[in-house]
Amino acid sequence: MKKIIIMLVGLVGSVNAFAQEASTKTFWDDPFTHPDLPLFVVSAFVFIVLLLVIITSLILLRAFNTLVEQTERERAKAQGIVYTPKPSFFSKISQKLNDSVPLEKEKDIDMGHDFDGIRELDNHLPPWWKWLFYGTIGWSAVYIFLFHFSGSLPLMQEEYEEEVAIAEAAKKAFQASQPQAVIDLEKLVFTQDAEIIARGRTVFAGNNCGSCHRADGGGNTIGPNLTDEYWIHGGDVKKVFATIKDGFVEKGMPAWGKALSPTEVRDVTFFVMSLQGSNPPNAKAPQGELFKMDVPKADTVKAQASL
Repeated sequence: MKKIIIMLVGLVGSVNAFAQEASTKTFWDDPFTHPDLPLFVVSAFVFIVLLLVIITSLILLRAFNTLVEQTERERAKAQGIVYTPKPSFFSKISQKLNDSVPLEKEKDIDMGHDFDGIRELDNHLPPWWKWLFYGTIGWSAVYIFLFHFSGSLPLMQEEYEEEVAIAEAAKKAFQASQPQAVIDLEKLVFTQDAEIIARGRTVFAGNNCGSCHRADGGGNTIGPNLTDEYWIHGGDVKKVFATIKDGFVEKGMPAWGKALSPTEVRDVTFFVMSLQGSNPPNAKAPQGELFKMDVPKADTVKAQASL
């Protein structure tokens, strides 16, 4: 038996040493080629063997107790006495935990109150309940000392603030690793850049802008027509950029600057402005004030702006 244990320990140790040099993939990513597979197989085998040993032991113990009980019954019958079964191990444990009064002794705790055949007994609380109650009192003293006097452990508010600080640090680290281009709104000038307009068209379609403005920008029940020369909040590139970025929530326009990067807001701005003069069918009636933009009306621009 000792040799088997030594072999198992050696196998587990060698597997662990090999696993430390393996990649960071988890076992469930590729269980059949993972270096920890032998360890899991051995562990499962040992667990199954132990489980079978326990089950077999319980069955044998139950059979042994049955034989002992049958022998005692026959002995009591031969002696002409009434057989009284001995309480089982679990019955003894239950009796100690609950300290319940046997039925034959209930008359000693009868309080004399009887209603509809129901008698009131002077039962006390079970010991397990008392131990649990005393344990909570002891734990409360330890808790107060550790959290409120010694300062060894943080309170919930302090834990929350620590988690927020960790999250903010992780956010800043991520943002530092993913730098975004800074858009200088004062120097922003609209150009017919096909690449920018194409990216803006993708963002426009992917963020469901078409549900309010239609896919072709012709306007819907909520959103105004983006293809005419009338603008509610201004039609120059700076105001269109600000409208997309900050939104007008009271009018149903979300502040897309919270979900989009400055570059993406710029791309959508250019795409929206490129829609000027595309004249989609059944477009919504003009809204706002007339604003003339100096935008080329080339056919290539219309083709790029079409959805």
